[in-house]
Amino acid sequence: MGLFDFVRDAGEKIGILKDKEEEAAREAAQEKSQELQKGAALQRLVLGLGLDVHGLRVSYDDGVATVFGKAPSQTEKEKVILAIGNTQGVAQVDDRIEVVEPAPEAVFYTVQSGDTLSKIAKAQYGDAMKYPAIFEANKPMLENPDLIYPGQVLRIPAL
Repeated sequence: MGLFDFVRDAGEKIGILKDKEEEAAREAAQEKSQELQKGAALQRLVLGLGLDVHGLRVSYDDGVATVFGKAPSQTEKEKVILAIGNTQGVAQVDDRIEVVEPAPEAVFYTVQSGDTLSKIAKAQYGDAMKYPAIFEANKPMLENPDLIYPGQVLRIPAL
């Protein structure tokens, strides 16, 4: 006795495996359901942070989160983008947020290994002691100035 090999898709169909089209349709429906759940979870994240976007709607499709709504300021819009973008599984944020009071965009900086807010402030502003400006610009996503991680994207506002 032992293990015998066979061709999986050959042979008599007795109802063990569904038709490939049915299986593909089921998998597509399951994926769509999961993406709807991810979009809803991202929306709850933004709302839970207390970020102010009227008519907020977030959809998710294959690593891309699309966010709609109306923000009172450029700062609030950027915080929403960062909150969503710094979530595992999100590779891109498609920004469709309208801003009531437009202002210049902040610089986005991707944290590198060994970075600290002081080191980033020194590189961006020429003064390591200006790190609180970066910390404040990234609240409520950042709760502690010492807890940043490589790959995280931060707002660097103009001073």
